[in-house]
Amino acid sequence: MAHRRHALLCLFFFRLCFDICDGHFAVPLKIYLGKFNFSRDVDLTPLQQTPGVGGKLLSLASDPAGIVNFLDMINNLEGDSGRGYYIEMSIGTPAQKLNILVDTGSSNFAVASTPHPFITHYFNTSLSTTYQPTGRTVAVRYTQGNWEGGLGIDRVSIPKGPNQTIVINIAAISASEGFYLPGVNWQGILGMAYPLLARPDSSVEPFFNSVVRQTGIPDIFSLQMCGAGVSAGGATDPPGGSLIMGGAEPTLYRGVMWYTPIKEEWYYQVEVLKLEVGEQGLNLDCSEYNMDKAIVDSGTTLLRLPANVFNAVVDAITRTSMIQDFSSGFWEGTKLACWMKGETPWRFFPKISIYLRASNTSESFRITILPQLYIQPITDVDSTLDCFRFGVSSSANGLVIGATVMEGFYVVFDRAQKRVGFAVSSCAVSGGAALSEIAGPFSASDVGTDCAGRSLNEPLLWVISYAMMALCATILFTLLLLLVMPCRRRHRSGDITDQSSLVRHRIK
Repeated sequence: MAHRRHALLCLFFFRLCFDICDGHFAVPLKIYLGKFNFSRDVDLTPLQQTPGVGGKLLSLASDPAGIVNFLDMINNLEGDSGRGYYIEMSIGTPAQKLNILVDTGSSNFAVASTPHPFITHYFNTSLSTTYQPTGRTVAVRYTQGNWEGGLGIDRVSIPKGPNQTIVINIAAISASEGFYLPGVNWQGILGMAYPLLARPDSSVEPFFNSVVRQTGIPDIFSLQMCGAGVSAGGATDPPGGSLIMGGAEPTLYRGVMWYTPIKEEWYYQVEVLKLEVGEQGLNLDCSEYNMDKAIVDSGTTLLRLPANVFNAVVDAITRTSMIQDFSSGFWEGTKLACWMKGETPWRFFPKISIYLRASNTSESFRITILPQLYIQPITDVDSTLDCFRFGVSSSANGLVIGATVMEGFYVVFDRAQKRVGFAVSSCAVSGGAALSEIAGPFSASDVGTDCAGRSLNEPLLWVISYAMMALCATILFTLLLLLVMPCRRRHRSGDITDQSSLVRHRIK
């Protein structure tokens, strides 16, 4: 009977291993498992329309139903690239007003729920009669800083946003490290990316998904960030900007709107084809620019580049600029460069251009920032020196088009058509001169058909598959031994059994 049970057990494991090796299992290929868009389809016909690039249409002005009025949303942001751009929101019942950082690089809506030395006020959940805790906890880590807290649900309205109260998921931050910064005037973060980035999982519907689902506005929002060339340390009146929910406001940009496809719906991942410093290319393979990923992220202050790209950009600027003796600390972001007050340094530096794949994938377009956007004023010293920082940094987790670039453009996040649009911002001007440029189309025939390349997760799948096959082979070999060994010992006497042998081997 014991041998029969042993044989049945061996057959069970043999069948299990066979099923695994035969491919009846699910291996996560990558973080992105599919298209996650929880918003319902929205009819754009009630909106006024205007022709855009290639006959595409942009929504204008307002919705006749009164849900959105783009003109009412103009200048609803405050802040700058150094301290972040934030919007005033009313949370709970009765309403508690907080300033919330707009972040297209994350998907959780989170607010301070306890005092902190760097913030002036917080959301007191016990004072809201409509706040409902869910009993779930959440923790989010960013490139810099992290927080944790409890998930809940409450009512939110935006004084300069959609004319409606929305019930949304709220993370009440109870502990944080390096998240709040000295001098900031915001008390929470508004993640505007896709459900896949939501924590603890994608069942936590992000803020904008909730807005679209509950109000019926188009699944589009757009950003104008107006801190170009303004000192983050000395501006008493933050320049601000606009977050337009439901479409694009044509008075906030000039010229043509160019679109690049969203590669994957988690971050706003796009495809960068090449970079130029001045008018000189970097002679890098286009996959270098998309190493790991390339995203558009309003919550990142700088233009962040993969290490190889960053080093090539610094070398090119050093060769092109009229200044050769900068210390490495300036390029690494640990030191400021200072000039006599009134002597602007921007004439010493070249333009930086980023080529993005166009909607017509055989073409590209170019967004260009002038030195005023990446040689950024920070502070003055004794009223005699103006000091600047380098607005580009090295990145270990992909290329990030952050505020350094976004301040030059009006950026449309057209989630309905899976694309991100760029046009020259009407506020990216200094002394009457534009600080950004956009041009195209250019042929993309000289670059790869897919510069984003294959995800590193695909080779990882092969590694996992081979490892599973090796494991199966090992298990099968062990099971065969187990089947044979009892037969060999069936006619032998002694106290040592298969079970005791295994115990002995484990002890060793």
